[in-house]
Amino acid sequence: MPHIPGPDEDGLDAIPPPQAVFHVEQALLGALLLEPQRLRDVAGIGPESFSTAAHAALFTAIGSLPAPDPAEHAKSTQWLDAVLTAAREHARGLDAPYLHTLIQVCPWPRHTPAYARMIEAEHCRRRLAAAAQRLMHTALDPSLPQRVATTLDAADVLATVVDDIAARFPPHAGSLPRTPVPVPTTPRDEEAADEERLLLATATAYPSGIEQMRWLTPGDFTQPLHGGLWQCLTTLVRRGTPVDPVTVLWEAQHRGLLGTDPRELLDLLAGPVGSPEHWGERVLQRAVLASAHHTGRGVEAFTQDPATTPYQLVVGSRRALADLSAVRTRWQHATSLSPADRPGRVRSTGVPRAGPPRTTAPTAARSSR
Repeated sequence: MPHIPGPDEDGLDAIPPPQAVFHVEQALLGALLLEPQRLRDVAGIGPESFSTAAHAALFTAIGSLPAPDPAEHAKSTQWLDAVLTAAREHARGLDAPYLHTLIQVCPWPRHTPAYARMIEAEHCRRRLAAAAQRLMHTALDPSLPQRVATTLDAADVLATVVDDIAARFPPHAGSLPRTPVPVPTTPRDEEAADEERLLLATATAYPSGIEQMRWLTPGDFTQPLHGGLWQCLTTLVRRGTPVDPVTVLWEAQHRGLLGTDPRELLDLLAGPVGSPEHWGERVLQRAVLASAHHTGRGVEAFTQDPATTPYQLVVGSRRALADLSAVRTRWQHATSLSPADRPGRVRSTGVPRAGPPRTTAPTAARSSR
């Protein structure tokens, strides 16, 4: 990764700039040092908008000092000395030669508003990248007590940043990002697989609540086979076909889900524990977190492509957030039902079903196979 000069480093002008915006910052600061009155033409940026501490300190110093008389400034370095003194309080590595370098590299001081706009755009990119990374880290943090709620809060923060960028750089037609979106990855998770098997077994034994679980889709499962079997169950229920391991087996055969030994599927559907809606919520919870992480990855990918414009960042990010919003809506529907509104707690045959979910569910699932 290119080296970014720190606030205490000397010879800042000799260090290769890490990004194109470094040159833009130099041009803007050079314009303001040469013609301080042009600060009134700068809008939309602050010290935090700059990519280095040294540039941020210079911008702060320029804004904190009264602009000098143009005629006096043209023949005296008094104001420049004052700027350097103020800036060195936060960036000791700054020196007079670097200020003169900034003045020399500025092509046209009258282009100050355009330079400020470029810096604003790059700062928006960094803000969006930070919000996307925060969303990804939150979605992967198992230590959070309210993991889904905290993750969705992070998604709201990301959406707020996107809205702010849209207000600054309104999107226009045809501004789709060209950056490829990362392919979703599903790492092997034995606990998730166990809970999905428990859901399938319990729903097969007690199918009366499946119709009310429309908030769960095959795509929410970490294993394609499990998602396919859930689709078999929902199809049987909507047809009014009796549901048991054998009818599920037959439907699975028609969908090409059987392996070499059909008994493996029958074993998978054995050993119900707890309630289908409990395990369904567990499956959907993982889907929400996975979707949030994928959303963050996609937005981060947009920000890492320097060819992506602010307009494209807005459009691409909103599309990614829309996918997360769809899963979020289903999660809210699943968890908003009161206990009295939950699916019935008896088999279709009238036999009472198993009691509350056990804490040893994954072990139970493995022992049932």
